Amino acid sequence: MKTVATFLSSLLLVTLAQANEPAAAPAKPDLAKGGTISSQVCSACHTADGSRGSPANPILAGQHAEYLVKQLTEFKAGKRKNAIMSGMAAPLSEEDMRNVAAFYASKTVKPGFAKSKDTVALGEKIYRGGIAERNVPACAACHGPTGAGIPAQYPRIGGQHGDYVEAQMNAFRAGQRANSAQMVGVAAKMNDKEIKAVSDYVAGLR
Repeated sequence: MKTVATFLSSLLLVTLAQANEPAAAPAKPDLAKGGTISSQVCSACHTADGSRGSPANPILAGQHAEYLVKQLTEFKAGKRKNAIMSGMAAPLSEEDMRNVAAFYASKTVKPGFAKSKDTVALGEKIYRGGIAERNVPACAACHGPTGAGIPAQYPRIGGQHGDYVEAQMNAFRAGQRANSAQMVGVAAKMNDKEIKAVSDYVAGLR
């Protein structure tokens, strides 16, 4: 009986020890593999290093890796709707997503510029202070004073294409993009002029 009790006691201790072991950390992203995915899958729309390509497509260079993984995951799951990106994300594994996201995050952001000097003041006012009478919060509250954002939740928008930002704001307002309840609520309270002004303003943030 003592032998059985001793065995069971030892087995329990081993089980408890294994249960308390920390989970294995995910493998470190492989930038070389991410670069390969970029050149084979992404570069036609986003350029090889994710820098300043077509204004209709987002600049990925310097974007938070966590945010990029989140977006790719939501494209693949259908939570964020875009026929092209859903098709591109569909074959990517979680490891692929982490690799290509880390690749783009490692690239240096190239500065952008606002196009319209006539709306800079309005864009800055909204970005820095929001629109108080309609309870629109300052963009800087989440995206930071320079547009650097916060990993995973809030993207880097400083230097982003103004045309792309405007298109996304309009998509949030129209309910065509619904993967951020906060942005849907913000865009719903803004008119065309305000969206255009703040979108152009952030293009020159640095």
